[in-house]
Amino acid sequence: MNGQGIHACKASEVAPGQQKIVRINNMPIGIFEIDGDYHAMLNICPHRGGQLCEGPQCGTGIDAGDFGIEYGRRNELVRCAWHGWEFDIRTGEALADPKMKAKTFDVSIDGDDLYVHM
Repeated sequence: MNGQGIHACKASEVAPGQQKIVRINNMPIGIFEIDGDYHAMLNICPHRGGQLCEGPQCGTGIDAGDFGIEYGRRNELVRCAWHGWEFDIRTGEALADPKMKAKTFDVSIDGDDLYVHM
């Protein structure tokens, strides 16, 4: 893991499918839970600077074959409320342009305490 772990919040404060916004070193950080793992992302959209992590934690349409689309990747993405850009919470990559990335941070857990590594 990179950097010193800084206490962010309690794991019990992060409801599945609902991000928690915290401030660490005066930076807004979104904390997310996906399938029991915790992830952190800078709450600034690299597209136009919106409050990225305050958009919905969601999935997206994926190819279902034979010209079909189904809903997939449930709770693995965050959709910026400003322009609808979707970002992978784990990697920060934008679905529309993988070269555009939101800043992500490693998260560790000790008991019920979550630490973000800056």
